[in-house]
Amino acid sequence: MPIAYWCLLLAALLPLLWTGVAKAIRRRDFDNRKPREFQAGLSGAAQRAHWAHLNSFEAFAPFAAGVLVAEQLSAPQATIDQLAIAFVVLRVVYGLCYLANLATLRSLVWTAAMTCTIALFIIGA
Repeated sequence: MPIAYWCLLLAALLPLLWTGVAKAIRRRDFDNRKPREFQAGLSGAAQRAHWAHLNSFEAFAPFAAGVLVAEQLSAPQATIDQLAIAFVVLRVVYGLCYLANLATLRSLVWTAAMTCTIALFIIGA
């Protein structure tokens, strides 16, 4: 199985990582009977982890489509794999930037990850 497909799995799991961080930061306040209420009451680093969680969901669909389009159009596998790895690494860095409240760096990393997604669509052309 291509490395890019493993990256799809990792990218799909990233939202769970960031929500886990939010819960770990505020573990004494977490009530699994009311997770939305818990999320609505977050602040600080826990809130930023939750925002990284939400943004990870938003970034996943275009990335997944890009990988599948590149594969369908028989783009060079090494290039697909490199872009997919870069995307996952950048999305982890993105979440860490969110946690650290580094807004400008976070935006630059977001742009780099989105560029990987766009490149996946283009390389098959």
